[in-house]
Amino acid sequence: MLKNILFFIFVSSNFIGAAQHPYKQIVKLMGSRFEFTVVAENAIAGDKHIAMAVAEISRIEKLISSWDSNSETSEINAAAGEKPVKVSQELYDLINRCLKISTLTDGAFDISYASMDRIWKFDSSMKKMPSEKAIQESVSNVGFQNIILNNTDTSVFLKRSGMKIGFGAVGKGYAADRAKALLLEQGVSSGIINASGDMNAWGKQPDGSEWKVALTNPMDKNKGFGLLPVVNKAVVTSGNYEKYVVFSGKRYSHIIDPRTGYPSTGILSVTVFAPKAELADALATSVFVMGKDIGLDRINQLPNVECILIDEEGTVFKSKNIKINTL
Repeated sequence: MLKNILFFIFVSSNFIGAAQHPYKQIVKLMGSRFEFTVVAENAIAGDKHIAMAVAEISRIEKLISSWDSNSETSEINAAAGEKPVKVSQELYDLINRCLKISTLTDGAFDISYASMDRIWKFDSSMKKMPSEKAIQESVSNVGFQNIILNNTDTSVFLKRSGMKIGFGAVGKGYAADRAKALLLEQGVSSGIINASGDMNAWGKQPDGSEWKVALTNPMDKNKGFGLLPVVNKAVVTSGNYEKYVVFSGKRYSHIIDPRTGYPSTGILSVTVFAPKAELADALATSVFVMGKDIGLDRINQLPNVECILIDEEGTVFKSKNIKINTL
């Protein structure tokens, strides 16, 4: 799942008298751009903390990667339709949480989407709609209900041969959460991890001000429409304005509904605020698939979760409790 960075982080420069300062590094991890900002006493401490976060994210990538044949995820996929696979408690718990999100979103979020054939190509090579038969066949092995968990031995079984699971729509968010938790354990009181649009912030800037993000307009990325403080929460923005196709005047997003095999329509970008990046990541994808009305209604029922979305006409919609300071 492509995540597009639709916000800018505002870092205060008023650090006179402050004992600590922000230190930043940009690293490519999980095939994406990770930007780390930590508040520390000096550059040596800052670099040390960021190196620990990088190592933690690399560890998680080896755990959840479906491209690494030696990962636990690949073992699960290889045994689909044949036998359960015992996995670590960490991966078992992650899959269990993903299944709960699938239930919450009526299947709009589904980690078994990985078994879908790549019949949609969101580049200039695609000249016509796939056939209805091809689309139906693409979802034949999709269905979170067929992911069977056994809590007794922490095993995972994919009931149907050909099924696959993947964490493309939640992996970077989970990695950002784990890196944040590790840094907090090491005494890092403030920072931001920005994983290509999956952002996790905690604490405050050295001058006592809150971390802030400016949301930009996907119809004109040089313009912002709102400024929001980020206080000990995650922000994930997902957009489809760069990867889509148009047939018969209708725009089809690269974000596919795993229940039907058809791309989502009607929304340009979704930004979700939640306590954890993993949850925000999954919900941002889900709102795209569920659509504006159902998506916002579902968000409004969740505690401590807020959402901003922009439809294809450029109109901004918000969940009921969010407040935006207009730029």
